[in-house]
Amino acid sequence: MAAQLGGDMMSFVQRYQILKQQQDSSDELIKDLLLYLKNVDENLRSENRSLQKDLHEARLDLDDARKSRREFQAKLQEAEDLRDYYKQGAEIYRNRNQYVVVLIDGDGLLFKESFITQGVEGGKRAANFLRGAILQQCGELADELEVHAKVCANLSGLAKAMKREGSIQVETDLRDFFVGFSQAKASFDFVDVGHGKERADSKIREAARWHLRNVNCRQVVLGVSHDSGYAPFLDEVLRDEQSKNMITILEGFPTVRDIVATGVNRVNFTNDLFRSDKLVDRLPSNAPPPGLAGATSPTPINSVPGVPSYAGVTAVSASPPPPHAAPPPPTLNIPLAPKPSANASRGAKPPPWNPGPRGLDKPIQVNQAALDGIKKRKDQSKLCNNHYLRPPCQKGSACCFEHEYEPTKDERTAIAFLARLNPCTNGQDCDIGNCIYGHHCPSTINGQCQHPYCKFRPDEHPPGTKYKSTYRNGDSYDS
Repeated sequence: MAAQLGGDMMSFVQRYQILKQQQDSSDELIKDLLLYLKNVDENLRSENRSLQKDLHEARLDLDDARKSRREFQAKLQEAEDLRDYYKQGAEIYRNRNQYVVVLIDGDGLLFKESFITQGVEGGKRAANFLRGAILQQCGELADELEVHAKVCANLSGLAKAMKREGSIQVETDLRDFFVGFSQAKASFDFVDVGHGKERADSKIREAARWHLRNVNCRQVVLGVSHDSGYAPFLDEVLRDEQSKNMITILEGFPTVRDIVATGVNRVNFTNDLFRSDKLVDRLPSNAPPPGLAGATSPTPINSVPGVPSYAGVTAVSASPPPPHAAPPPPTLNIPLAPKPSANASRGAKPPPWNPGPRGLDKPIQVNQAALDGIKKRKDQSKLCNNHYLRPPCQKGSACCFEHEYEPTKDERTAIAFLARLNPCTNGQDCDIGNCIYGHHCPSTINGQCQHPYCKFRPDEHPPGTKYKSTYRNGDSYDS
């Protein structure tokens, strides 16, 4: 029996040892697990700290980006407003002092004797007739345009030639004529270029170039139809499409072939104002007129279709119209081409401004006396907008504004007008049909915001709006 007990004891010992080994293994497992979890926790905490740091820096970067974006948006808006302002100013400048200039080479484009023989009065009549005929070509733009005219000629040479031809009796008639021409309008001038080849030509060309570069000039009319020497100049300036539409040849003598070949516009006043022939056409072939600059070779009168004969011309000059009888207006087939720009349609109304999806608020016509009365109310005596315009007021008795007063119809309109001066928080996205607040600035009139402390942002004003010096781009005025 003792042996049996000893065997049982050893069995228990063995079982205990096995259990202890298992327990030690379990403890080791738990220890290893705890160490592993500790390492994982430390790594996660370290990574979390790193992520939190990155998140903090990202938030700082985001705040900085937002601030920069707002600053850039403000600068962009300011730049766009400034651009619109200068664009509007440039447009106003371009539309101001618009004019048509007439540059005449007086050595070849000759006024009719019926004007010249009347001296000063004839010059005034010719100037007024020229101005009226030019404006007649401008159509609807006539009221917006002024006409400038300059005649360049060798006065003494031209006077001698016309006297020899028989167009005038005394040379002073021509001088008196051009005096009257210059006196008729402040913008009409005669320039005596004196003797010398192409003196008138160079003045005409340089003046034309200057006016073509002037934004206020709408048309350059050149009285040079007689002289093929202007053809190279016309070829040069007509390469520019805008200049091509701004130049018109004023015909007296039929336009020479070289100028016709340039394709330039032409207009003709020969029936009433200018001669259609040259002085050399009326002289014997052995007696050319002295001192005529820019004149081409003599041409027999019958070689030009439509040019009157010598007898026909002298008959006309022998019976001039009465001094005060104004000639009838001409019938012209070739209109002056207006300058291709937005100014040509200046009379057309611009498209209405569309502030956004909701569109423009209906204007409110307010009685000034009622408006002044509402404005005088201060603090708690101010009338509650919601109570009177969109009842009931949600604050009820807790509202700090007046609910008991009974306003008149004009006063209710004044309340609505003042409420409209406050921007709706939803702006153009507002879908409330009876919203009492403004969805764009109601104070802008003719491009000027009239409110010194306007609460609307620049984008809630029409493009190019000018503001009072106190305007803060719709920001608070409390500070």
